[in-house]
Amino acid sequence: MDISQHTEFEWDHGNAEKNWTKHRVSQTECEQIFFHQPVVVSDDAGHSQTETRFHALGQTDQGRRLFLTFTVRRDLIRVISAREMNRNEQEVYKSHEERA
Repeated sequence: MDISQHTEFEWDHGNAEKNWTKHRVSQTECEQIFFHQPVVVSDDAGHSQTETRFHALGQTDQGRRLFLTFTVRRDLIRVISAREMNRNEQEVYKSHEERA
């Protein structure tokens, strides 16, 4: 997926609140990862029964490394969940950084 074609966002209040309450990740931080390189996007085939979902690894303006699950609706990125990367995800992201 070429994520650069999608630069606008749609938010579900419940998801945004859950991301903040559970993981202290703001909407702004979620959006920021799509504007920093690298952003690593992969399919989430296990959760794509009703709509195609994706995972993204990226970092915020402050360098916080996040893992997001999102979908695209009407060309808008809709973040479903967000949290800090775990150790394995950090390693994957680091390998992409080194190639960039």
